[in-house]
Amino acid sequence: MAQLLPIHSSSGIRALRDHVIVEEIKFGERKTKSGVILIDDDAKTSGIRPRWGKVLAVGPEQKDVALGQWVMVEHGRWTRGVKIEFEGVDKVIHRVDPSAILLVSDEEPEDEGLAPSTIAHA
Repeated sequence: MAQLLPIHSSSGIRALRDHVIVEEIKFGERKTKSGVILIDDDAKTSGIRPRWGKVLAVGPEQKDVALGQWVMVEHGRWTRGVKIEFEGVDKVIHRVDPSAILLVSDEEPEDEGLAPSTIAHA
């Protein structure tokens, strides 16, 4: 019988190698703290921005992030969402490129005040 790798996940999902699986990536319209409405900018050529996601699973070789942390990922450096059902709750999960993780937070960041114009573009 094959020996299984330990599950580095709270959901029973097993990530491979150094992969990072996230949930709760926020898409759509946002409102800044001052009340300015920022329209949905996903898949556009202007106004792109990195996004935060909550780590759901990490591969056994991943040493930079842990379960439950929040990671900021460069715009577009995640897979299309896959809808799963876990314990009766529908979730959309994405695999993010580990080399595109910009920031890590132990608490959910406040993303509403981060306007696309405040992000430096290369």
